[in-house]
Amino acid sequence: MKEYKLGSIVTMKKEHPCGNNEFEIVRVGADIKIKCCKCNRTIMLPRIEFNKKLKKVISL
Repeated sequence: MKEYKLGSIVTMKKEHPCGNNEFEIVRVGADIKIKCCKCNRTIMLPRIEFNKKLKKVISL
C-alpha cells in the first residue's frame, strides 16, 4: 500500500485532459479529492479507484 496524506503531490497513471498527470491531494476519507497542479480543477475518486490509478507519490 502506498503512503499518502493531505497535501501530498501524486502522479496518476492516466493524465488529465489538460496534459498534466501531477495532482495534489485536497481531501482524504472514504473518497479522495485531488486537484490538478496545472489547471487547478478537482476530481473526486473513491479510495479503491484512487489506489488503482495511483502511479507514485512524489512528495508527502
